[in-house]
Amino acid sequence: MARYEKRQSEDIKPEFDERVIDIARVAKVVKGGRHFTFRTVVVVGDNHGRVGIGVGKSRVVPDAIRKGTEKARRLMHKVPLSKSTIPHEVTGRCGGAVVLLKPASPGTGVIAAGGVRAVLEATGVHDILTKSMGSANVLNVVSATMDALDQLKDPQILAAIRGKEARYVMPFWERKSND
Repeated sequence: MARYEKRQSEDIKPEFDERVIDIARVAKVVKGGRHFTFRTVVVVGDNHGRVGIGVGKSRVVPDAIRKGTEKARRLMHKVPLSKSTIPHEVTGRCGGAVVLLKPASPGTGVIAAGGVRAVLEATGVHDILTKSMGSANVLNVVSATMDALDQLKDPQILAAIRGKEARYVMPFWERKSND
């Protein structure tokens, strides 16, 4: 009986938050006319600090979504979080898109729109301030958000780099004073 229970628990896969951010019809002009395909941008996260984005292309939308989801699951990154927010301010860039992410105090919520919101919610961030500047291209904005999340460092590592105690690099509402 114990073997069966163990095997059953191995078959259960962790649940992921999958979101389709964008579906675009793209055309390739060839000698005989146009060939239409669909491009989807999908974000997959576990709501606990792991997130990935994937782009899928196919002649039909469901196949494009499936391909994007598979790619996003393969390319998942671990993101250091500080309770319900990010440990420090960071800026990400991709093409003409620039995304600024700033930590926020508990209760603020996710102040973001479009692709940035989807990526942050799939990551598990609950309190953050964002600003998207430059290009409004959804794919570039999502890639810039992932670039920003990849730049995040754990507070202990950041403190070691700066030669300070970890509590001094944390956001002010998370600092514990020993005074």
